[in-house]
Amino acid sequence: MKRLKEFQEGYKKFKEVEFKKNKKRFKKLVKEGQSPKVLFITCSDSRVIPDLITGSGPGDLFIVRNIGNFVPPYNPDGGYHCTAAAIEYAVGYLEVTDIIVCGHSDCGAVKELFLEHTPNPKNINIIKWLDLGKKAKEKTLEVMGNKPFKKQRRYAEKLSALMQIENLLTYPEVKEKVEAGKLHLHAWHYNIKTGKIKYFDDEKNEYRPLEFDKE
Repeated sequence: MKRLKEFQEGYKKFKEVEFKKNKKRFKKLVKEGQSPKVLFITCSDSRVIPDLITGSGPGDLFIVRNIGNFVPPYNPDGGYHCTAAAIEYAVGYLEVTDIIVCGHSDCGAVKELFLEHTPNPKNINIIKWLDLGKKAKEKTLEVMGNKPFKKQRRYAEKLSALMQIENLLTYPEVKEKVEAGKLHLHAWHYNIKTGKIKYFDDEKNEYRPLEFDKE
């Protein structure tokens, strides 16, 4: 009940301040529909707030959140695939021009990749989902096997984001639009403690600060 009270106060502030400030924008979005240019795939972690860290407003980002910001490879088996459906919708219907896969520091999903789990009815879906990060774990141990776990974890967080980019390219329309230059894929890493974001620079083959150089 205490938490509900806090939400009520937050809602009141939203209605009296934020909604009024963006009232024209909301009205336009209702009339014209959404047309975001960016699909932002990130973790469900409550400390990662896409709109806040990018300075985005209503209608700017089409956001997909899941444990570990994983992207399942394309699999046309007719099953229920939430993340895959969102990707297809963003690329095929909303026609986004950019997809950002944003990993983050202190990621619980990445940490769990390095631990042993005994399957039971309470965790079977979690364990299955973590399969999507196994390649990142294996590569990390291959490269950073003699390093402290803290460094392994940070390396795996960044590597995993890149591997999700590879999985994105298994989607037919994503691959087609990337090759045509109509869609661009980006891997980011957000540091919760410092607030800093790094992006993967394909030309330099490394993560660099998301700060634009002065002309």
